[in-house]
Amino acid sequence: MLKIATWNVNSIRARHDRVVAWLAAEQPDVLCMQEIKVEDAGFPRDSIEAAGYQCVLVGQRTYNGVAIASKLPLTDVTIGLDDGVDDDEKRFIIASVGDVRVASIYVPNGGGGAERFEYKLEWLARLRRWLDTHADPSKPLALCGDFNVAPEDRDIHDPKKWEGAVLCTPEERAALANVRAWGFEDVFRKHHSEPGFFSWWDYRGVSFFKDQGLRIDHVWATPALASRSTDCTIDRAARKGQNASDHAPVTATFA
Repeated sequence: MLKIATWNVNSIRARHDRVVAWLAAEQPDVLCMQEIKVEDAGFPRDSIEAAGYQCVLVGQRTYNGVAIASKLPLTDVTIGLDDGVDDDEKRFIIASVGDVRVASIYVPNGGGGAERFEYKLEWLARLRRWLDTHADPSKPLALCGDFNVAPEDRDIHDPKKWEGAVLCTPEERAALANVRAWGFEDVFRKHHSEPGFFSWWDYRGVSFFKDQGLRIDHVWATPALASRSTDCTIDRAARKGQNASDHAPVTATFA
């Protein structure tokens, strides 16, 4: 069995104790993290390793940053899309865990104006080009992270309210669908077809308590890996309480 989880921790410093406790309780084999919001030297490597996990990461002060923590050896690590584009935002890391390639990605949010929205669409296009060049859809690969897109209306608590809003626009969905068309299956939807499952709830107001969320955190897998999936869950309980991330972990289990 292989348990692969993804969690936008929204600052590993702020969420350090929660992450360590969650690792101890849930024991995933691999945890992909996003928005670690710390430079590499400031990442709490010692405590994560003390919990039994090797870490690879690419951090950034205050913003972005992605990491992979694994009980199993991490090899063949690649950082960044390495496509010649001048981009200093840290959003992509991939490594091998046995015969499975695992990527932790943090897709741009796209809010804040037309320039940021276009950056998001282009980043997704760059990701597709990277896959075309560097990966093989016939082999086991898991694409994990905060995709910052709700792929369908069933991933939104109130589709009418969110219609045309960033995270839910037709342009973002099309750009994400282009990535998926490379050769991925949405592992969560393989096991849960019904609406009403969310992974992110706004800090503002009482959106979490009213369960007014979006499903924007995903584990996608190539058919060679997705065919081995036995379950995929969203740990809503990890969003509860004081000092929680606004995202919940998503965990996929593979035979």
